[in-house]
Formats: sequence, structure tokens, C-alpha cells
Amino acid sequence: MKNTFGSSVSITLFGESHGTAIGAVLDGLASGIEVDEEFIAAQMKLRQSVGALSTPRREGDKVRIVSGVFNGKTTGTPITFIIENEDTRSKDYGELAYKARPGHADYSAQMKYHGFQDFRGGGHFSGRITAGVVAAGAVAISALRKKGIKIATHILSCGGIYDRTFDDINADIDRLNTMEFAVLDDEKAQAMQAAITAAKEEGDSVGGRLETVVTGVPAGVGEPWFDTIESVLSHALFGIPAVKGVEFGAGFAVADMRGSECNDNFSADNGAVTAPTNNNGGIIGGITTGMPILFRTAIKPTPSIYKEQQTIDMRTMDNTTLQIKGRHDPAIVHRARVVADSITALVLCDQLSQRFGTDWLADAE
Repeated sequence: MKNTFGSSVSITLFGESHGTAIGAVLDGLASGIEVDEEFIAAQMKLRQSVGALSTPRREGDKVRIVSGVFNGKTTGTPITFIIENEDTRSKDYGELAYKARPGHADYSAQMKYHGFQDFRGGGHFSGRITAGVVAAGAVAISALRKKGIKIATHILSCGGIYDRTFDDINADIDRLNTMEFAVLDDEKAQAMQAAITAAKEEGDSVGGRLETVVTGVPAGVGEPWFDTIESVLSHALFGIPAVKGVEFGAGFAVADMRGSECNDNFSADNGAVTAPTNNNGGIIGGITTGMPILFRTAIKPTPSIYKEQQTIDMRTMDNTTLQIKGRHDPAIVHRARVVADSITALVLCDQLSQRFGTDWLADAE
């Protein structure tokens, strides 16, 4: 497995869904960056299962930092975050040792790891592993905010219901980062929640789209050809379980535009360059333009559903059926939102450190 991502600033993930603990190691971050444990706890809460819209599995997700932080500041050495697994029911996964769940990594993992993988709760392939991403991402988000860089994600769609897109970006960012169900239009939030509930009552699930915006990133960041901002962000975002698509700016809609529609006209005001249309999502040639970075992420429906499904017995390679038991989310898009923020922050910390030097993140504004 390749569980480490990043060059100057890297994150390594460890653990399994039903193992003793999960966590992350954040390495390469400059010394002297404030680590706010209350903010880490608040970010973890945004990822937790809450109410009827999420799995009944209730993990406390208390983060224990065992290295790399002294007197509330980073030391410059690896930061290790450990999160205990406290609410597991491994017995629910008995027959899954040999029956491949449709939509899960059971079959592909069996082919790669020859039955030695931990299948309980999805093991290392579970969305549970993203808790370590959020813990490490909270430190990265704090460091970026001190440099005037803000990140926010909302649920653009869920169950076929669409939220409005960003309008007053700065006001929208501040509002979204305080919300458990991050939608810009309150009425759409109610409709999305109703769609999730309806799918749950039918033993099914729904997916959705996330839309993320980043402000304050200076122009000139990115490493063409193969470490462009788009390619590195996409690489990391596709590491999130259930992500099946990423698009930047106007995305696939540019294929139906003319150049006169797609091109972002530039203007300058006292040395500040703007491109109001921002169809390129703040990135041209793989390098930031200084405009808001804007992208959308497609989250597939939760694969664990309660309807009977066709599958195979991996011991005999015979056809069989499967009806999943246990505790599962009817949708994960609302919980994935803070994971997208966290991945984005970690990628930007890495890219900015490569561009301006590791200590840049620790320098005062």
C-alpha cells in the first residue's frame, strides 16, 4: 500500500476500521505553528455520525497527539495523531470474509492481498480512516488561516437536490465553517435530508457533489507538468473513499463553450489582478492565478445498503446473494465535506512549502 502523500509536508495514514486505533503522522511541517486542540476536536465533530442521517456507530474520536507538539506549538518533528476505535461490532462482518460486497473494495483487496487483509468494517479501505486525515488537516487549516488562506466546502447536491453555488465567497466561507450540514440554502438542506431519510427507509443510499473554494492562495504556485495544483489536488482527493470524480472551475462544461465564453478576462486595480468569470477555477497552466480555487468532487452513494444484492463467494467463485447487516450511513456526502477541506489544506501546505520554503507557513502575516 502507498499510505504516504506529500513531498515537503507529508501525511501517512495507519490503522483499520475495527482495529485498536487509527491515526496519522504529519511530517515536514515547520516548527512554531500553533496547535489548537479545541479546533481539532471541533473539526472531528464535523466528520462524526450524527442523528438519523448517519451510521448508528458512535465513535468519540478523541485525538491523542503523542509526538511533534510541545507547549502548544509544532516542534518541526513528525506529529503523530492516535484515535481509538471504541464502538466496533466485528461480528456483523462474519460472512464478508468470503462474500464480496458490491461497491466495496472486498474483491479487489482479495486479489491484491490474497486474504490477509482485515475485512472487518472495510479494514484500511474504510471511510473510518479519514478521521486521521481530519485530525492532521485541522493543524494544516489553522496554519493556512494564519497566512490569510481560507477553505470551505458545501454540499452542492445530494439525492438529486441542488444547493446554490457560491455567491459572496467570503461570507459563505465563514458561514459554512460553522455548520454541521453544510448547505448555503436552508430550504435545500431540508430537501436533501428528506432524500437521505427516504433512501434509508428503503434500505438504500444516496450520493452527492461537494463544491470547495479556497481564497488567499498567492499566484504562481504549482509545478507543471505533473505536479500541477489540479493534478496534486485530484491525486489526493481520489484517496478519499467514495470519490469518483473531480472537476475544476467550469469543469466539463468548458467542452461546450467557445473560447470567447471560456476565457477569463483579466483586469488590474492598483496592482491587484482579477478574473471575474473564473471559469478556470483559479488555476491556469497548472499554476495558481490568485483567483479563488474552485472545484467539485463527486461522492458515490454509500455502497453498504440493506437490499439483497448479487455477488460471488470468493472461496468457490460461485454466484450467490448477500444482504448486508450492521450499521451503515444512508449518505456520507455531509460527513465527507470536512475531509475534502482537510485534504485540500494538507495539499496546499505541501505545495506552498515547496514554493516558498517550509518556514513560510510559520512566518507571521
